[in-house]
Amino acid sequence: MKLYNTIKGILLEHDEGAFIIDEPWDTLVNRDKLEKYLSTKAKTAKQLAAAEKAQWLANEAILPPISRQEVWAAGVTYLKSRDARMEESQGSGAASLYDMVYDAQRPELFFKAAASRVAGHGQQVYIRKDSAWNVPEPELTLFINSKGNIQGYAVGNDMSSRSIEGENALYLPQAKIYEKSAAIGPCLFVSSEHIGGETAIKLNIKRNGKVIYSDETTVSRIKRTFDELVGYLYAECDFAYGCYLMTGTCLVPPGEFTLAVGDEVEISIDKIGTLVNTIALNPKHKS
Repeated sequence: MKLYNTIKGILLEHDEGAFIIDEPWDTLVNRDKLEKYLSTKAKTAKQLAAAEKAQWLANEAILPPISRQEVWAAGVTYLKSRDARMEESQGSGAASLYDMVYDAQRPELFFKAAASRVAGHGQQVYIRKDSAWNVPEPELTLFINSKGNIQGYAVGNDMSSRSIEGENALYLPQAKIYEKSAAIGPCLFVSSEHIGGETAIKLNIKRNGKVIYSDETTVSRIKRTFDELVGYLYAECDFAYGCYLMTGTCLVPPGEFTLAVGDEVEISIDKIGTLVNTIALNPKHKS
């Protein structure tokens, strides 16, 4: 089932029906056994006709599926990501750091975004004006409630300023954390079962309406388990409203590629859907 946060309210897609869920987002998603609760809730919730559903789910009406949750991210969980980080860091002499963290017992985890900095489906994500090498990073994103239980999944885009991180590994926060540097959507896919390794993740980047980069892979290529990542994240942190965790990127455009203003990034993950964002500069910081 899919839970959408929209300008009209919360919409649940379940068994080919669309239902209005009249509860605060934070209270709703933070429940244990969320899938079971929503199945029961749909029996008494108001059902929308097809035309009404279309209005609720118009691109401009969909908000990111987040309220007061934090967004965190895991790094170097796929071999592809390790190789990309090593490539970008050759000049700084830090390439071995990424090789070491890929093989280490402890994963790399970092804060990515407060909810106010998160873009949703159909919205803009930003590239930094002081970075010459910018890429999207498609990531299967977990939603974990306050008790540390995985309740659902979303499509994530962990925007990355590769030239900044490559200059010095200690610049990671600047390369990763800025306005609209994260996108999550288009919905929260709620399931009591872990998404399987066969799940496909696909990336298309369009420029002037034409696809200029396309690739895909599967979740099975991840080195660490979801429970392992969640265990480290929740070991010494409390999340009263739950937390989103991007699980690492598995698709990285080649070294000569960088995003440009106006590019359209499409990230699709089986069962969840497609997250579409347009590349822009922060209008407050263009000069």
